[in-house]
Amino acid sequence: MTAAPGQSPVLVTGGSGFVGGAIVDALVAGGRPVRALARSKQAADGLAARGAEPVTGDVLDTESLVRGMDGCGTVYHAAGMNTFCLADPKPMERVNVDGSANVVAAAAKAGVGRVVYTSSAAAIGEVHGTVGNETSAHRGWFLSEYERTKYLAEKRVVHVAAELNVPVVCVSPSSVQGPGRLHGTARLLLSYLNGTLKFLVDTRMSFLDIADCTTGHLLAEQHGTAGERYVLNGATFSTRELIALVAANTGIEQRVRWLPGRAASAAAVVVEAGAKAVGRKPPLCREMMRTLLNGHTYDGSRAERELGVRYTPVHETITRTLRWYSENGYLTRADQQ
Repeated sequence: MTAAPGQSPVLVTGGSGFVGGAIVDALVAGGRPVRALARSKQAADGLAARGAEPVTGDVLDTESLVRGMDGCGTVYHAAGMNTFCLADPKPMERVNVDGSANVVAAAAKAGVGRVVYTSSAAAIGEVHGTVGNETSAHRGWFLSEYERTKYLAEKRVVHVAAELNVPVVCVSPSSVQGPGRLHGTARLLLSYLNGTLKFLVDTRMSFLDIADCTTGHLLAEQHGTAGERYVLNGATFSTRELIALVAANTGIEQRVRWLPGRAASAAAVVVEAGAKAVGRKPPLCREMMRTLLNGHTYDGSRAERELGVRYTPVHETITRTLRWYSENGYLTRADQQ
């Protein structure tokens, strides 16, 4: 890929993922010369199809990162692991913590002008019942291994960036949703629509449209202050409100049982123990239920004021997402086709 006069390439890590892929698409659409880190031929082929130049490498291989960043003006680091119920969380810690530190160290070696780091609002660790923002005090303990690794990763990124004098802007999205998302809260939506969701707990969740997440990253490159964190969050609502919104958009009203917190926690213990007994990854576990019951409320207004982010109304995101599910065959009940 040949850069336009005066325009240096951009490297994206995690370009095969939901958030990273959307960043790649937006950069390519904007005419930017884009390189994207690829760990496999399949990933490389997919990235090439998106209009990016695949670069073989891994966030755990600093030298491959330096080669990929050669001549780049900006790096978007969106690679990472986000999963629950792992028997061994060490690989996730290596990718999220060590891999992120490697990206910043490689940027220093390659002379990159700016790194936009995809952190997570989960790294804030706000006290239960409070609104998380850029200056919230951490509660002092972690709901999950994912939250722990993202918290440690952001700390490492900020420390290494200061030590090596690399301008890094941290972007902290809440739960990112939209067409193409099939995990996390998206699984809840699909299970509800397909009639397989039997139980729910009443909690609060924060929500971000993938388009707003992408725009927020690009605006962070343009207007973000190095060393600062910007929370991205479009809306916060309860699970009851989410189900009502989905029902209003689709006309589908499935019956679910609302479990009290103690019963839900007990169910998670039983399911986790049963799965471990037969050597399988549990579909539900204690850390997942802790996170769900804790809930999250985030304030994304700083990104509006300082970056110029404008958030999409939730009903528009839900409508687009449900349409995508239908068009791509993810609604399996005959009465929803």
